[in-house]
Amino acid sequence: MNQDNGDAIARAAAYALVMLGAVAQLVAAPAAAQAWKPEKNVELIIPGGAGGGQDRTARIMQKIMQEGLVPSTITIVNKAGGGGNLAYTYLSQFAGDGHYLATGTATMLTNHILGISPLNYTDFTPVSVLYGEYIGFAVNADGPIQSGRDLADRLRKNPEAVAFAFGTSRGNANHIAVAQLMKAIGGDVTRLKVVIYKASIEATTALMGGHVDVVATPSSTYIPVMSTGKVKIIAIAAPKRMSGQFSGVPTWKEQGVDAVVPSFRMLVAPRGLYRAQIAYWDNVFGRLSQTDEWKKELEANDWENTYLNSADSMRYLDVRYREYRGALVELGLAK
Repeated sequence: MNQDNGDAIARAAAYALVMLGAVAQLVAAPAAAQAWKPEKNVELIIPGGAGGGQDRTARIMQKIMQEGLVPSTITIVNKAGGGGNLAYTYLSQFAGDGHYLATGTATMLTNHILGISPLNYTDFTPVSVLYGEYIGFAVNADGPIQSGRDLADRLRKNPEAVAFAFGTSRGNANHIAVAQLMKAIGGDVTRLKVVIYKASIEATTALMGGHVDVVATPSSTYIPVMSTGKVKIIAIAAPKRMSGQFSGVPTWKEQGVDAVVPSFRMLVAPRGLYRAQIAYWDNVFGRLSQTDEWKKELEANDWENTYLNSADSMRYLDVRYREYRGALVELGLAK
């Protein structure tokens, strides 16, 4: 055998080994993706109190997941306070552990932009964007403000005379919605009077008691109290009128105010999850998003089905972070 033939055979053998290795990796990948599953209780951490919007969403998911999607137990852990920082600080202690999840909203991003928290979405593993909705503005049904135009007129005359309430921290999507309203009517956002609660449902309770004038929060938060007749939703910051139980509520645009502010709900996990853990939760929430029970919940709350897996959720948050930073700088709430 001459030198050239020997070299050719060696190269062919090396190529064959590389290809065999690649095939082995492809074959092993699906198995590896299924190699992890919860081996102990899963904690679903809520950066808010019991009864709030995030808490309600988590308990719905808990019920669906326990009906066959997740083999282990799932417990809800409420850690209200600090504008969500208590919950996210707690979650950050479990790096690499797929047994801990937390619900997330725009507050996680805005807290970092405003310097309220050193933790950003990049310090966690985005698991799934679950759904989107829009900010609704509500007043006491027996109060002097009965429409969006009433509120806009009152703000033009004396912004300090209107107390806005929301959860869970200054500068979040709820606050951005209030500031966008003020900006849209030509007012000074620095003159807004805001009261922060641990959860928007607490703010709504204060509204019913006459302690504040207006609540701004994702519209589904009002569902538990709508039947009381004590709360009136006067406007929703959506691009078009919603359907279902909110079909009678006009948008801000319909009332001559250009204010559109979306919100979202998602799940995050500690940083450092490995591929099999991410694949497991991608599979769980991908399946959850297609269940009849979850679709009924979306319809009942007028939520938009915006399900995204882990990788797409990270890209989504990259975009939202830039948008929120721009809005908060423009509104004078951040530098």
